[in-house]
Amino acid sequence: MTDVDLDVPRSARDLDAALRADVRAGLAVEPKWLPSKWFYDRRGSELFERITELPEYYPTRAERSVLARVAGEIAELTGAHTLVELGSGSSEKTRLLLDALRGRRTLRAFVPLDVSEPALAEAAAAIAADYPGLRVRGVVGDFTEHLDLLPGEPPRLVVFLGGTIGNFTPAERAAFLRSVRDVLDEGEWLLLGTDLVKDPDVLVRAYDDAAGVTAEFNRNVLRVINARLGADFDPERFDHVAHWDAEAEWIEMRLRAREAMRVRIPGADMVVDFAAGEDVRTEISAKFRRKGVTAELSDAGFAVQHWWTDDEGRFAVSLARAVRRPAGA
Repeated sequence: MTDVDLDVPRSARDLDAALRADVRAGLAVEPKWLPSKWFYDRRGSELFERITELPEYYPTRAERSVLARVAGEIAELTGAHTLVELGSGSSEKTRLLLDALRGRRTLRAFVPLDVSEPALAEAAAAIAADYPGLRVRGVVGDFTEHLDLLPGEPPRLVVFLGGTIGNFTPAERAAFLRSVRDVLDEGEWLLLGTDLVKDPDVLVRAYDDAAGVTAEFNRNVLRVINARLGADFDPERFDHVAHWDAEAEWIEMRLRAREAMRVRIPGADMVVDFAAGEDVRTEISAKFRRKGVTAELSDAGFAVQHWWTDDEGRFAVSLARAVRRPAGA
């Protein structure tokens, strides 16, 4: 019999308060910004799954090809009893790891964490149905805040796939990686997916597809604010923009106001004015080089044991082990 639990540590009121705080912080400054995590209600999660299937969006296929090739090796190296997935989404790629760990007969529990309760509940139920006997314990939460809530029997393998680490600034990445290390025992594992620096034209097309799915995904953050905070955004009055910042080596997604407008956000006690052509940054997606990834993981208390890429060298998956940190680190 399969055991399924769903932990919801944050109430709807707490989520609204967090969104309110982010909206107040991001839309009261110049240039304006919003955190990318608010893309993900049920519709946002569905749109992102559609993005992963687009011809322009190579990261999912590239990462999947790596995992298909090395999942057995990862299972052999880690011998994980618990697989923890951060930002789980549909957990589709994670099935490669689940299969490999089950084949080695070490896996006892799967712990997916995601900010979207509907998406998490659906994914957890699907995994539970397909893996009889596996304990599935989903955690609804923000992986920048709720890592201390993660259950699981050591040794644990924490996976953070899809290049999502690129949505953080360097300072945020450092804090996040340290927080992951803080919840792991020495010798436990982190599997990290990182999109690599490449031709800017390839990158921009990946974030500005011809079918306009990414544009709808980008505008979904405005729909979330409308639904949760009673705002009167008209998402269709904003254009989707994908911009490559060569100095920072990241893609920026922005929403650009087509005309001057005033937006009321009752749930945040705000009235926000937009000039024609004004941008709101909604996401960064940093691209990486091997030397930088290794250094950032080392600074956080991890030693990279293996580095794999797809055949075209577009995307990397690194397996790092938690190591002893110097006193005071």
